[in-house]
Amino acid sequence: MSHTIVSTAAYREIFLSGRPLIDVRAPVEFAKGAFFNSHNLPLMTDTERQQVGTCYKHHGPTAALALGHQLVNGATKDARIAAWQRFYQQHPDACLYCFRGGMRSQITQGWLHEAGVDMAYVQGGYKGMRQFLIQTLESPALMPQMLILSGITGSGKTEVLLQRPHEAVDLEGTANHRGSSFGKEITAQPTQINFENNLAVAILRHQQRHPKRLLLEDESHLIGHCFIPKPFFDGMQAAKVVVLEAPWEQRLQRLLEQYVHKMCREFCQRDGQEAGFEAFSQYLHQSIKGISRRLGSEKANTLQALIDEALQAQQQRNDTALHLQWIALLLEKYYDPMYQYQLQRKSSRIVFRGDQTAVHQWLDEQPSMSAPR
Repeated sequence: MSHTIVSTAAYREIFLSGRPLIDVRAPVEFAKGAFFNSHNLPLMTDTERQQVGTCYKHHGPTAALALGHQLVNGATKDARIAAWQRFYQQHPDACLYCFRGGMRSQITQGWLHEAGVDMAYVQGGYKGMRQFLIQTLESPALMPQMLILSGITGSGKTEVLLQRPHEAVDLEGTANHRGSSFGKEITAQPTQINFENNLAVAILRHQQRHPKRLLLEDESHLIGHCFIPKPFFDGMQAAKVVVLEAPWEQRLQRLLEQYVHKMCREFCQRDGQEAGFEAFSQYLHQSIKGISRRLGSEKANTLQALIDEALQAQQQRNDTALHLQWIALLLEKYYDPMYQYQLQRKSSRIVFRGDQTAVHQWLDEQPSMSAPR
């Protein structure tokens, strides 16, 4: 029988190459957290795993193993082996893992070997690979590399990051949320564990292509419901800051596109025109409601009324210009004062200010920030 094992030393290569992985844990385990290159083809269903776990607790490992073989037998066993075989045929470089690289990995590998397929399993399993990714995010070597791109709401920070993929990691893209109360996307955010896993993989890839500098957007510790791990966030809070500036009208137009045109278009594409517009309307009102306590009831009510007026004009005449009224008020009364307060606290760390052209030029002039030639 083959006992091929992928050692812990190969974790980095697994994530950098995107090597296909079979996750043989139960679906409930996979849903809590997994890896971007993993596919859930479980050895046991959630119910079967629960039964075996209960048996283990009351009767010990031998009885639990016997019950597992009893539950996954005959046609059930054949179907699971066939699923693993199909995956192997499509991905001959695949390897498999369970939670710790223990019994479930070994059983799966043994059954595959009997079926004529020799597939390696990952030493340490999910737990080992997850710990490796956590250590990546907590690495002290990352902290001196960080450079924070700050800028008032609507200044175009994400645009700058996306134009410099050789040195930037997009925290908001990884969290599938744009950071503010209006930052919700129409697709769900990842679980916290998957956010951390995906962020760590992004950092590994960044280190491979540009190990001397890590450009990040200025964020609070929360991006939607995903929180940035504390050691990583502490590094961001100590890093030097570049401030991106933009004229008022440009900011308004950018937020009109992001908050109104983009979101309405995506909701309508997903749900159809009528239901999509209703979902879009709810998104705007819920976004204000999310910050109503900090706004105060009077400002919140004014903004809600302006949104209703703008939505009516948009629905009746396909005119979105009135949305600029509440966006301008939101900036003047909420986002801009909050940003100015936060920027004052970072003043000692600011190394440059300028518009997009000036920021790109300044970054290009820093030797460790230039794009690889």
